[in-house]
This record gives sequence, C-alpha cells and structure tokens, in this order.
Amino acid sequence: MTELPKTFDPAAIESRWYAHWESNGLFRPERPDAQPFTIVNPPPNVTGSLHIGHALDNTLQDIVIRYERLRGKDALWVVGTDHAGIATQMVVERQMEAQQDKRTNYTRDQFIEKVWAWKAESGGTITGQLRRLGCSMDWANERFTMDEGFSKAVVKVFVELHQRGLLYRDKRLVNWDPHFRSAISDLEVETQEVKGGFWHFRYPLADGVTLANGADHIVVATTRPETMLADMAVAVNAEDPRYRDVIGKDILQPITGRRFKIVADDHADPELGSGAVKITPGHDFNDFEVGKRAGFKAGEMLNMFDADANVVQTADGLVPERFIGLHRFRRDGADGARELVVAELKALGLLVPHVTKNKEGEEVAADFEPRTIQTPYGDRSNVVIEPWLTDQWYVDAEKLSIAPMQAVRDGRIEIVPKTWEKTFFNWMENIQPWCVSRQLWWGHQIPAWFDEDGVPYVAETEAEAQALAGNKRLVRDPDVLDTWFSSALWPFGTLGWPEQSDKLAKHYPGDLLISGFDILFFWDARMAMQGMEFMGDVPWKKLYLHGLVRAADGQKMSKSKGNVVDPLGLIDKFGADALRFFMSAMESQGRDVKMDEKRVEGYRNFATKLWNAARFLQSNGVTASTDIAAPVAQLPVNRWIIAETVATVQAIDTAMVELRFDAAANAIYHFVWDQFCDWYIELTKGAMDDETRAVAGWAFDQILVMLHPFMPFITEELWHLTGDRANALIVAQWPQALAAVDSEAQAEIDWLIRLVSAIRTGRTELNVPPGAKLPMVVRDASEETHRRLDRQGVALARLGRVDSLTFGEAPAGGAAQIVVDEATFILPLEGVIDIAAEKARLAKALAAAEKERDGLGGRLSNASFVEKAKPEAVAKAREDHAEKSAEAERLKAALDRLG
Repeated sequence: MTELPKTFDPAAIESRWYAHWESNGLFRPERPDAQPFTIVNPPPNVTGSLHIGHALDNTLQDIVIRYERLRGKDALWVVGTDHAGIATQMVVERQMEAQQDKRTNYTRDQFIEKVWAWKAESGGTITGQLRRLGCSMDWANERFTMDEGFSKAVVKVFVELHQRGLLYRDKRLVNWDPHFRSAISDLEVETQEVKGGFWHFRYPLADGVTLANGADHIVVATTRPETMLADMAVAVNAEDPRYRDVIGKDILQPITGRRFKIVADDHADPELGSGAVKITPGHDFNDFEVGKRAGFKAGEMLNMFDADANVVQTADGLVPERFIGLHRFRRDGADGARELVVAELKALGLLVPHVTKNKEGEEVAADFEPRTIQTPYGDRSNVVIEPWLTDQWYVDAEKLSIAPMQAVRDGRIEIVPKTWEKTFFNWMENIQPWCVSRQLWWGHQIPAWFDEDGVPYVAETEAEAQALAGNKRLVRDPDVLDTWFSSALWPFGTLGWPEQSDKLAKHYPGDLLISGFDILFFWDARMAMQGMEFMGDVPWKKLYLHGLVRAADGQKMSKSKGNVVDPLGLIDKFGADALRFFMSAMESQGRDVKMDEKRVEGYRNFATKLWNAARFLQSNGVTASTDIAAPVAQLPVNRWIIAETVATVQAIDTAMVELRFDAAANAIYHFVWDQFCDWYIELTKGAMDDETRAVAGWAFDQILVMLHPFMPFITEELWHLTGDRANALIVAQWPQALAAVDSEAQAEIDWLIRLVSAIRTGRTELNVPPGAKLPMVVRDASEETHRRLDRQGVALARLGRVDSLTFGEAPAGGAAQIVVDEATFILPLEGVIDIAAEKARLAKALAAAEKERDGLGGRLSNASFVEKAKPEAVAKAREDHAEKSAEAERLKAALDRLG
C-alpha cells in the first residue's frame, strides 16, 4: 500500500485515470447478460467547445451512467458529434476567406473534401474536453451524424416518410438568412432589440369610394416600408366602425398601382395605430396567415426579394424598374429599397409625418415614430432574417406528434419535472409543418431528383429515382437536410438501424434522456416523433429537463455581457471533481443554476478533506475492506457509522430514482463531512482497536463508491492508494442498503453529538478560554442517559473538555446550563469568566441584533419597498433579516444558559 502524499494534484490524477479507464475499456465493460441501461448524449456540434451548459448536462448524465454501471448494469452512454451544417460550413468558409479564398471557387465535392479535412484536423476539440470533464462515454463506438452508417439511416427515413405521405414539398414562408442564402430553423434565430421606426402612409381608395368621415384614403402603419412593393391587401377589423362599409372594396398601392382588396381579419387591432395594416403575405409570417384566410394560395403570393434580399420583379410585373436590384436596406453608403419607398411616398404627399413638440412647445415633424423593434437575426450570420416565400421540403409534424403526446399522457414517457408537460403539449398541439431543407453544401444531400418539369422523384439512390422517372433527364436536389432532422434519429440510428442488430434490440428504447429545456422542441420532441414512427416505441422512458447555468446575479450568460464562465478554466483552477460536484449539488428540479466560483472552491476543499481523512486512516493502520458486507461491530460508535452509511446509501438510491441530483449530492456530502470526518474520526481518535479499524476501512470504501459518480477522479485515486484492489473503482459494486438500521446506536451517538456540540457552542459564546477544562454537573438525567454517560464518558471528556462528571445540584455561583432531552448539564463558571461582564456583553449584542432585525423586518413588511425596490435589494434585505434573526436567537440562548 502506497503512502498517501500530503496533498494531491487534480490535474495529474485526472489525466492518468481517464487514460486508464478508456484504454482498458472500463466505460463499457463486457456484461452481455446484465440488465441494459442506456443514455444517448445530445451530440454537440463538431465545431463546438465545451461551455458551462455542456458541463452541467454531461455531468448529470455521467453521474447517472456511473451509478448504473456500479449497480452492475450493462450501462451504455452513446456518444458522438453532430455535423452542424451551417456552423461547420461557416467555420470552413471563414478559414478560406482568411487565405483570400472562397467556397465558390470550388465544386461542391471539392468543398466537401475541405470540410472533411477540417474535421480530421480540428473537429475533435469538444470530445477531448468532454474527457477532461470525466465523461465515461462509449468512445469505442463514437458516432458522427455524417458517418456512412448514420447517413444511410437518414436517407432511408427521408424516403420512407415521403412514401408514407409524411414528407412533401411545399411553398411556404421560411426564416431566410441572406448571408448563408439558406432557410434556417427557429432555433437559429435570435431576437434583438433594434432602434427602428413606425411609418404611416396614405393608401388611396379606388373607384371614388370614401370612408364615413369623407376620407378618400386609409392610413396604414408599418415598420417595414420596403415590403410595400409586394402588398396584396389591407386588413381591418370587422368590428371597426371606421372601415365596416369599405370591407371588400378596392384600394391602391401608391407606388406600384397594384389594386387589391380591403379584407376583414382579427389580425387588425382597432386600438393599434390607425387600425388598418398592410398585408404582405410573401414577407411576413402573420401576413402569410392573413393571406391564406383571405383566399390567397401560396403560389399566388408575391415575392419581391431574391436570395440576397435584393429587390426583384414580382410575378405581376408592377415593381418599377428603378427599384430592381436595390438591397432591402441602406448598404455601403447607398440607399436601399426602404429609403427610396419612403422618399417617393413623401414626395407624393402620402407620408403622414410623426409630430411631436420640442422643449419650447413648438411642433416638430419627423418621417416616422421612433420605436424599439424586436428584430430577428441569424444567430451565426448576425444578419436580419427575411421571411421569404420559397419551395422547401416539409415533414408533417402534426401527424407525427400524435404518438408522442399519447405516450406522455399514458406514462410511457415520463417528463421530469412534470411541470414541463404543459409546455410540451402546448407546442405539440399547435405544431407547424417542419421545414427540413437547407440551401447549403455541407450536410446530407436530399435524396430527390427533379425532371425538367420540376417533378421530384424521391429514392435512396439515383438509379432507383431514374427507374421511377423512366427516360426523363434528372437533376438532384442541391439542398441538404436540416441538422435537426438527422439528430432526431440519434436514439436508433446510433445503434445500427436500419440493420436489426442485437445491440439495437437490447438498447432501444433508452432509459433516460437528460436535456436542457431549451431543446425540448427542436430535438427531444422530434426524437420522440421519429422514434415512434420508425421503431414503434418511445426513444426513452424518461425525459429529464434541466435549467440554464446563469451568472451569479441570475442574468443569462452572454459574450456581450462579459459574464461567460469557461468550465475548462474552472477545471484548471479547482479540478474536474469540484466542478462536477458543484453542478450536481446546485441542480434542483425546475430551477436554473447560479454560477458561484466560491462554491466550486468549497467543493475543492471537500475533496481535500476526503484526502486528509484517508491519510488519517492510513496513519492509524486502517486498510481497504475485503467484503462489501459491513463488519460485525459491538461498539456504539461503530454500529452508528454503519447505520449512517446504510442510511446514506438509501438516501442516494431514493434521490437517483427521483432524479434529484441535489439531494443525492447533499446526502453524500453531509455524510462525508459531518458524520464521518467531523464526528466518527473525532470519536475514534486514540481508540483505534481492530473492530474500529475494520469498520472505518469498510465505511471509507463505501464512501469512495458512493461518491464516485460525483467525483470520479479523486475516488479512483484513493481506492488504489488505500489498498490492493481486484478491480478499478469505476466497475466496483454499489453498496447494498440491506443491513438493518441500528436505531439504538444511532440514537446514542446522535445524543453524544448534540451534547458535545451544545457544550462547544456554549463555551465559545461565553468566551470560556479554549484550554480550560470544566467540571460538569448533571441534573434530572434518566436511566438511559446515565448509561450513555457511562459508555461515552471518555469521549465526552476529550471532545467537550470536561474534567469531572457528577450528578445532583450545581454549586452556588454562575454557571452555563445546557439542556439536552430530559437532562440539564451544568458547567460552573465562577472564576473562569467574569459572569457579570459576560452578561452585559451578551445583552448589549442581543439588543443591537434585535434592533437590526426589527428594522429589516419593518422594511420587508412595507409593500411599497417589496414591490418597487430592485429584486436584488429585496433579496439582500431578506437574507440580512434571516441572519440577524438567527444571531438574536443565538445570543438569547447564550444569555439563557447563564441563568
């Protein structure tokens, strides 16, 4: 057995043990007959680096998989990376731009070769970082969403969905990113607040029609004047008396001269602006729906932009030539379509100015009303997203959503916390068709070929498509599939589907998915749809949704705020074990995690305490246990620690079943720190007989096993340094909570701990010199207390610094009185402290504490303060009030002890 060093180096331990686990296949030991337990890891982008959200998500998964592996299961943690279409193409294109090169200088195949070369060189960053965190994944079977086998599954799913009538081509509005010249998903759109304007324009009524007030026009308001060139209607509310008589009449677009109808629709709010809104169904999602209700078919809706957001001629040819080719916004110093539209309408006298008054009370007119506009941007391009009418491939998500919703209702899928069910159903019940095509080069090219008339032929191979088309000349669809389409197949595509393998049969469905709530719809729900469609069963039996990791002040982390925390920096500073334990201890169902570096440091100190406990045991001849069963013990202190060990195993088991990571972490933390290190070691110092050594060795072994899922590195190191082991800790046996809890021993040692704690607290609060030994007089003690004092007298004398013990009445003079259960324990203090001065000091401190407590209580009872003050100020006041209340109670108790 190697002597433990005085200190430990987390970095050295982590790199050594991770390499040992992986190289020896210990993440997936051969257990062909064992009960399976399966988790699939949300595949991170191949371009990604480990962020703090990854650290939380993967720590929780690793805790579960290590726990189940220790319980003897065939624990499989599926691992891999996502090809991340847009993100990866962007990274490679930027790399090319830095070398004065660009994608369009190459053929598609040549560019894809460059992407594969980039992946081979730089695509493994995040997988190395997951290893640093300690993730015990099945690296030997690592998957990639573009690998050959997985790509085969993606193509097959696309073709079969099309054959089943669940996938089709349609013309609809999409989120169009003009930078990438591609549709993007809702997830890839982020809303930014932009200083913009609200313009008001007069649209002339046609055919001499007027409003009830005699006006020959309707004023419409818009934040996007440039899209007027594709207007197809003006909407008013049917209940608005101003416009009731002109519904169905014609109105004119002032620049194009296009004649269209005034339609009734609830989208028009009589209380907002003029109550009339222009409808541009080809460039606004709300207008698209209004257009459909008004009877327009998608093919009839006008599109006035090209893929770069430059103006093109509409199908009716009414856009004036001077607008063609202009960008939608001002760019490179040149006016865009927006500026020209506003200028022309102003020149025509159709702009309604926004009039305000200056400081002198004079009216000042401006072209628009300043507004802060919620504007959609591409999260990677940082370009304003254009709602664009285009032909894309869609999945009938409404039909696919039926089975997953039923699975949640009948309990085949359990969502934890249950509060997320309402959100899940709300989205699924209102689900829209899922656009799955993207205009990129990197990704799964859509298995569809078009003939010269634009008719698509969907097949797994070109030969099969040609067979469907006969002798027609075919051209393959250049688009690729949405990344989320392929990752939705992750639970079964990674297990070899469409091949019907033993591995697939054993590990599908999975047992658990751990996911951030932010991808509930974009990944989790879609996995449920595809899994139930193609496997006929749920992809996982339980879905655990965790919150976000926020900054210490509760704000969302962002680069712009400068409050992003690098998990690798925390690992460098405190070790992976400390970060992992922080994540687990802070993960409370339904709540976000607030980052707190001090707490991470505190868990590093916890690891140090564990290390020092091991050194103490080793120095006292304690070695590793040879049996998972607890040793036979006679001494109450040993029976107590065995009972506490069993209780801790039970607490962790219960917490893990309920996925209460904080409860599991806190159970092992308090057992290690409080019961074992602070009390058991203290109670057995100087009394290490053979029984105690055996029990201490056994209990410490159980600690290492129980703590291993949370702190794998230090526990594996101590496992080997404290004795000769047949196996690595990672594949050890989880403690069995079978021993009967010894309530008698627990009660006795708990009584001793309460008594010693009360004595120590009283001595400290009354300023008794630390080295002073005091006599103790016991009054009103029961027979059981007499027996306990007889058995625990030596420990009480050493830990409470008691030099004699008598029963009866205390001598005259000042004394501290401590009540534990039915008995009163009296410590005479005459000649030890100045009792009068001590009483005066405590009374003064108590008065001050009560004054502060009451003052804070008054503020908190003031509704105005609670409602109007900053939330952090209210929280601080509550915290201070609780602190002062506790201080006042403590000081009062100290005064009471002096009689």
